[in-house]
Amino acid sequence: MIPRDQDEVLVALGDRRVKLTNLRKLFWPALGITKGDLIRYYVDVAPVLLPHLRDRAMVMRRYPDGAGGKSFFMKRAPTPRPDWLAICAIEHASGNVIDFPMIQDLAALLWVVNLGCIDLNQWYARCDDVDRPDYLHFDLDPTEGATFAHVLETARLLHATLDDLGMPSYAKTTGSRGMHVYVPIVRGPTQKEVWTVARTISLELARHHPKLITAEYSMARRPRGHVLVDYNQNAWGRTLASVYSVRPTPRAAVSTPVTWREVERGLAIDDFRIDNVPARVKRRGDLWAPLLAKHGRLDLARFG
Repeated sequence: MIPRDQDEVLVALGDRRVKLTNLRKLFWPALGITKGDLIRYYVDVAPVLLPHLRDRAMVMRRYPDGAGGKSFFMKRAPTPRPDWLAICAIEHASGNVIDFPMIQDLAALLWVVNLGCIDLNQWYARCDDVDRPDYLHFDLDPTEGATFAHVLETARLLHATLDDLGMPSYAKTTGSRGMHVYVPIVRGPTQKEVWTVARTISLELARHHPKLITAEYSMARRPRGHVLVDYNQNAWGRTLASVYSVRPTPRAAVSTPVTWREVERGLAIDDFRIDNVPARVKRRGDLWAPLLAKHGRLDLARFG
């Protein structure tokens, strides 16, 4: 579908056409990875990725000069754009309505990645009710002086805590420095209510493990050598890099679902990269399929 010997190609997907450009442009020069390679990766993982993105507003982060270049965020879908591109119009507190793109199919995925989007950042709630998310989550981020081993230990403690609370949880590497832990919930509570639950759990975790974990959001007061359990990413309008997103890191790491057994055994961020994740997905399937299932979701009403 994506030629290696051309800079541009017009891809036909049913009645939709997507023009892909600058395919031989190096996005990771040290690795020899081109923009075309990035697009080919997303084509490979699209069957497991698209269900996690569908019906959700997408915040674009564009890297026109590749992973080592400057990037910028873009919420509003640019024009001109294909008339088949689905839009999620979201009104903000200011009264401003922003038309976010939605990635509903492979054509839309190719169109967004062709804009120079290396990672994908979708909303937690679906477009038909943008204030009621489908999951709560914890962003585990090492502060200065902390290591990824500290992140893994924090993830294990968080997992045990969530188990004790009867909360199913699923982990993935961020592809950057930390880990994400998600809890699938029954849709209903508002984003603020979900944020409140995540905050309560994070503060309690930090209180019980003060030498390892912090929930301090202020960077100035955040202790060194700790792991931040960031509940504030549950706030309305925030996003995190999606599952299977490539990240603009030196090794082109991918935000990858992992099992809790793998977390217990130990792993590294760079174990999961653009060059090996498609084979892992083919072998293991989508380890985050439970995030999409109707059954097995937590009803937060029991914590009200």
